[in-house]
Amino acid sequence: MSPPELPGVEHRFHDLATGVRAHVAHVAHAGPPDAPAVVALHGFPQHWWMWRRVIAPLAGDVRVLAMDLRGQGWSGQPADADFRKARLADDAVALLDALGIERALLLGHDWGGWAGFIAATLRPERWTGLVAAGIAHPWPSAATTLRTLPRLLYQPPIAAPVVGPRVVSRMVRQLLRSAWGDMRTYDAEAEDLYAARLADPARADAASRLYRAFLLREAGRTRLPRLRVPARLLFGRLDPLGTQIAEGLERHGDDARTVLVDRAGHFVPEERPDAVVDAVRELLAAQGASRNGG
Repeated sequence: MSPPELPGVEHRFHDLATGVRAHVAHVAHAGPPDAPAVVALHGFPQHWWMWRRVIAPLAGDVRVLAMDLRGQGWSGQPADADFRKARLADDAVALLDALGIERALLLGHDWGGWAGFIAATLRPERWTGLVAAGIAHPWPSAATTLRTLPRLLYQPPIAAPVVGPRVVSRMVRQLLRSAWGDMRTYDAEAEDLYAARLADPARADAASRLYRAFLLREAGRTRLPRLRVPARLLFGRLDPLGTQIAEGLERHGDDARTVLVDRAGHFVPEERPDAVVDAVRELLAAQGASRNGG
């Protein structure tokens, strides 16, 4: 199965220093050669295609690099078999190194957004800003954590060895539909693409390992410093996990803000791509003003 085609997109593979052969959808543009770069990291149960509605409005001004997570989409399995989100963050930095890019804006959804918080806080010198969507921020209160736990009971079956990959391949469609906010924006063809890729046992196993690594090695153990780069967290008001897990980001960065998005569930980049594009452009504009002394 080959990656789906999108006008203006070239598919390339990069051997990263982290031991991953990464598939990256490079978006060609007609803008200046020094156009700002945006690295986009998808979440579960998707792959790079989830950015299709964001790519078109940004093309021409921005160099979008939509990378499939290790073991997902068309990227290879990691040599270290490590699916902690810190390793996803390492992969994003390694992509910059492979392409000779000093700094970029980081855009992430779901697990890609969690990896984005790690990358932005631990390697701020490589990122001009962060736009995360459909993910909790890493600084929840104890009360918020307790209230949210019952809504996360879908995770252990996905994370289970042996059984988990089967659950992944069978639940893709249900998970997508149940977490979508406004079904008028639903894309059945995209659902088919995600389900078809996760029907591959290796991809389903990698997805299961993303959850297993989180539950066994990361949950409750992620301790991150304050955000030093501008950050926006876009969270759908109709997300089934509830908006409380996204609120309060302002306390953890000098220029950090949660934006609650109307008419959106969990999959904000596909449901409300305009909100994502606006957030990206806001941070890029601020970056340009700062660079020009504005």
